[in-house]
Amino acid sequence: MKNSIFISVISILILTFSFTLLNACSDNNDNITDDLKDQIKEQTNNQKLSETNKEALLFMLEEEKLARDTYIYLNNIWSINQFANIQKSEQTHMDAIENLLIKNNIEYSLKPNGKFSNQTLQNHYNQFVIDGAISIANALQIGATIEDLDIKDLQGYIDLITDQELINVFKNLQCGSRNHLRSFVSGIEKDGNTYTPQFITQGEYDTIMAQNHEKCN
Repeated sequence: MKNSIFISVISILILTFSFTLLNACSDNNDNITDDLKDQIKEQTNNQKLSETNKEALLFMLEEEKLARDTYIYLNNIWSINQFANIQKSEQTHMDAIENLLIKNNIEYSLKPNGKFSNQTLQNHYNQFVIDGAISIANALQIGATIEDLDIKDLQGYIDLITDQELINVFKNLQCGSRNHLRSFVSGIEKDGNTYTPQFITQGEYDTIMAQNHEKCN
């Protein structure tokens, strides 16, 4: 009798322990599943961010090339200080972006002067060199237009990306573009003409022109 009672008690204890262990394992599995879901979600978000960063760098590299190549072309025609000086600055902008591409192991390639992978940028270049070759006044207008476009596109990416190093570089490039815009507009106004912003708002343009030359890092 005593043995039967003892066996029954042991059986109950074993069943109770097994049930508790099963629930614990079930709870842990639920937690692991949630953790994995969070990790997968985070990895997915990081991949999207990485792809956005890559897109931003590759596009802006070609847009800075658009500025450089156009200024080289127009300087060969008109020999204007703005084009001679700013084309060198645009090369430094390209170098800054290339450094980030190399640092992040992002493959890229650059076409010869006047050639672009992005068709929109190619169309811009084709039209810019045609219009800029008409007169010095037109050439200066083209210079201002390019910097106007650059400021707008850089801001678009600054608002989109979250990588702080990339944001800092783009803000620095934007600072340079504001100075370039002021330089071209100064040349335009010396000839008695005016520039109307094509891409940024009139308010943004007025704010830029109301400020003095900036010191960019």
